[in-house]
Amino acid sequence: MKESDKIPSMDLTGRVAMVTGATKGLGYGMAMGLAQAGADIIVVSRTPADCEKVAKEIEMMGRKALSVAADVSTVKGIEKLVSYAVKEMGQIDILVNNAGIGITKKAVEVTEEEWDATLNLNLKGIFFLCQMVGKHMIERRSGSIINISSAAGLKQEVNVAPYYISKAGAIQLSKVLALEWARYNLRVNCVCPGYVMTSLNEKELSDPQILERFVKTISMRRLGTVGEIAGIVVYLASDASRYVTGAVFSVDGGLTLN
Repeated sequence: MKESDKIPSMDLTGRVAMVTGATKGLGYGMAMGLAQAGADIIVVSRTPADCEKVAKEIEMMGRKALSVAADVSTVKGIEKLVSYAVKEMGQIDILVNNAGIGITKKAVEVTEEEWDATLNLNLKGIFFLCQMVGKHMIERRSGSIINISSAAGLKQEVNVAPYYISKAGAIQLSKVLALEWARYNLRVNCVCPGYVMTSLNEKELSDPQILERFVKTISMRRLGTVGEIAGIVVYLASDASRYVTGAVFSVDGGLTLN
């Protein structure tokens, strides 16, 4: 077998991954999954204590970890984050844009403040983190950016306009940057998770009636797991996906097929 025909490794040893929203839910699972694959992790969240706790867990796995409390909804916050991270870790090989928020409210009732808060974190923040980390990756002619959108970006629903719009925007943002940066060996891909049981929604989904309502909309008739989302992120971060860019991965059990 030719060397070029062999499946590339998913080992991330020696690489540095920045994960936003890394202390809870899917972000925590992604950070731990990347660490399990060998990566050193820059743990980013708004709460210092939560960042430090997750960083210590990663260090116990034998990896390096940098804890950074940052507001990634502002350009100033992003500039400070990226500058500090590169100074401390020397490089950023992988960026996972996971931080996000959403509100449930009728479109006619959404305030300017609610709109700005959602779009600033879910879309503006992603763009400027991509931009600033992208500059670093372009210089090194290497990198993988993974933007976490949602099945919400591929479908429609009532009373969730800012969130769904921001997630659709993240998908197009990923494709546009993938096209612009492919020549620099910088890959940009997008993951759209469906309904996943996490520590953030466990209480709500423990109600059998609520759980049944969600499951009925999923073709596979079950919720996803954090590990199933983390798995695709590890793949996209690794050399196993080195010819993949501008792709949108629905990891939703067939939710968006309905």
